[in-house]
Amino acid sequence: MDNRPIGVFDSGLGGLTAVKKLSQLLPGEDIVYFGDTGRVPYGSRSRETIIKYTRQDIAFLCSFNIKAVIAACGTVSTTSLDDVAGDFPIPCFGVARAAAVKAASVTKNGKIGLIGTTASIKSGKYEELIHACDPKAEVVGRACPLFVPLVENGRIHKGDAVIETVAREYLLPLREAGVDTLILGCTHYPIIAGIIGEIMGCGVTLVDPGAECAQFLAQRLAESDGLSEKNAGGRCAYYVSDSTEGFSRLASLFLDSDLAGDVKQVSLDTF
Repeated sequence: MDNRPIGVFDSGLGGLTAVKKLSQLLPGEDIVYFGDTGRVPYGSRSRETIIKYTRQDIAFLCSFNIKAVIAACGTVSTTSLDDVAGDFPIPCFGVARAAAVKAASVTKNGKIGLIGTTASIKSGKYEELIHACDPKAEVVGRACPLFVPLVENGRIHKGDAVIETVAREYLLPLREAGVDTLILGCTHYPIIAGIIGEIMGCGVTLVDPGAECAQFLAQRLAESDGLSEKNAGGRCAYYVSDSTEGFSRLASLFLDSDLAGDVKQVSLDTF
């Protein structure tokens, strides 16, 4: 048994989709969440900058003596995690690998769509991971740079002309390409899964990377006797790098429940 908490981080609020799934699967686990809201989004940054941010994010979470960390950020998972993970004495899990494995296993026609930040799409990491599972799979990627700022600003509801117009522009070429599976390659995207699913149609399976990675981590902890001895009552602590104002309101949309626990603002200058 291991009662240390699990660390989860993202460039903003999107990683809360992984927190939600972890809390459902492992209700006894304590979780420390860090959202780098002062520097969101990561997807338009240089690779060198993303590596720097990733190292700081993990170092901050390690100050809580965590037993594992989920990089619940598609950009980090595809561009910088492999470069940074070896610097820390804990296992680091990115959302990209679990999502790629899931997509390769559920596609029926071998055509997999991928949406993500500009950095994630350019990295080619998802294609690499998917082809490791199915060399014949066809991956059709599309960068969706406006999704993260729109989600972070609460433009997530059906009927909102802004998010629906942007979503149609991004997604219709993927639908026309005939994909039957779509990876939501940024953990912000599941919050607008209803809009995405409506545009793509009922025949397209949506893959949630945060949820898939949470499930993978839960399995790994169970296999290695790394679970908490508690079966319930796990607590979540939340930290952000910008103002806490409005975080609770938006976080409740990602968690589908009121935010339980305080939100604290921190500086990463020393990490």
